Amino acid sequence: MPDFVKQALIDNNLMKQYLSRPPYQNNDYLGWINRAVRNETKQKRLNQMLAELRKGNVYMKMAYNPRVVK
Repeated sequence: MPDFVKQALIDNNLMKQYLSRPPYQNNDYLGWINRAVRNETKQKRLNQMLAELRKGNVYMKMAYNPRVVK
């Protein structure tokens, strides 16, 4: 995980939400952010990931229903 992504997750208190997502989602987010060439695009994608983690029921602008483990 790039340092700037890790720091953004920590600063926004979203690391727990990030780690609770399935590994494929974490990998998708990181790859998507890092494939951006321009720093502005990386920041925009990072902001989208943070907003989706904050909301909790969205993944890449699609509905996401997390499994509840009993």
